[in-house]
Amino acid sequence: MSTSPAEGLRIYNLFPLLAGSMDDWQKHLDRIQGMGFNTVFVNPFHAVGESGSLYAVKDYYRLNSTFRGKSRRSTDELIKRFVKACDERDLMVMMDLVINHTAIDSPMTEHHAAWFVRNPDGSVANPYAIDPADTSKKTVWYDLAEIDFSDRPERQEIMDYFVKVVRYYAGLGVRGFRCDAAYKVPNVVWRALFEATRKDFADTVFMAESLGALLEQVEQLRSAGFDYLMNSSKWWDFRSDWLLEQYEKFRSIAPSVSFPETHDTERLATELAEHGLKDPKVVERAYRQAYVFAAAFSTGVMVPMGFEYGFRKKLHVVKTTPDDWETPAFDLTRFIAEVNSLKAAVPVLNEEGPQRHIRLDGDRAVCLLRRSDTGGDWAVTLINPDRWNEVTVHVHGLDGDITGGRELTPGAKGEPVPAGKEVTLAPGEVRVFAR
Repeated sequence: MSTSPAEGLRIYNLFPLLAGSMDDWQKHLDRIQGMGFNTVFVNPFHAVGESGSLYAVKDYYRLNSTFRGKSRRSTDELIKRFVKACDERDLMVMMDLVINHTAIDSPMTEHHAAWFVRNPDGSVANPYAIDPADTSKKTVWYDLAEIDFSDRPERQEIMDYFVKVVRYYAGLGVRGFRCDAAYKVPNVVWRALFEATRKDFADTVFMAESLGALLEQVEQLRSAGFDYLMNSSKWWDFRSDWLLEQYEKFRSIAPSVSFPETHDTERLATELAEHGLKDPKVVERAYRQAYVFAAAFSTGVMVPMGFEYGFRKKLHVVKTTPDDWETPAFDLTRFIAEVNSLKAAVPVLNEEGPQRHIRLDGDRAVCLLRRSDTGGDWAVTLINPDRWNEVTVHVHGLDGDITGGRELTPGAKGEPVPAGKEVTLAPGEVRVFAR
């Protein structure tokens, strides 16, 4: 496991199709910096195949014409300008690294035909994913060609190719890589890529995207050397044991990143509406609580573009355009800035220490106790899972040394943790205490 930085990643996903050209991307950086994020993640910006999907990469060295806009600058110049603008605001640039597949119509499928998985009839195979909740469900991406990383002579050629790709972008100033479908690529490939990159770019950060992977596939990433994983806290019902079991099992692989929504999921507002929550004030409150929980649960936190404004339209890797920018339902920029500032200042919230789930008064509320691996610091998160009703519970089950501290929740008065006392939580409320 690689050593994590003093502060965990606080990632803002600048979704390029919504943001427009690379010059337009810069218009969002002051807002991103103002919210206290330290990383800007950009989905693939390479030339794409006929399907138009950002993730159907046709050429890793050519810029998607959508993002060039009217600029006559070279791809290198455009990327360097964006990186420089981010550096000036203390924002690390993270890009998507898609190496388990290319576009089905990429020239690579002809020029390097032996690099790809083949069907029995000799045609190029398409990658797929199995739903971990129902293994009978299989999603196949017919616009993609799956690269064959099996142990054979061609594998070294493939590895050498992608080492050059990563070093090329690292040379332009990119210091973070979100490794798409990381579980689809053998650890030996990741290790070689990380080692080759860090020879000259020692501060490079690699984050494994493993959502949708089976648990055994995530476990197989253990020896790869990733700096971060992405966790599944978004889907927790605040009562089941599976999330804390996964947290404990995988925290020794790498620290993780939580999120209330991503470009792959529906917008939170849509999900809330499906559960009958449509009142604007209630929705805004739910957004605030979702962000506090994501920021408090793990080392890293991430939101996609538009979350801060309650955007409702799902981001789409083909169809989204700048015209999909919405009138804000509310403005959480100041609130997110407060949460991020508090998170950055509290060491225990920037490491993946042991964490346990305490059920309060028959599951009427939830208490998470998270400890530091390196000292006596701790964090306590109190959660009311009921979005419709307030609840009063007795806070019990904490270790004997969990006293004092202060409340970090924005708007709170810094009171100590209410160990052994009754506390009333508003509908869906999340409160965080730490020492």
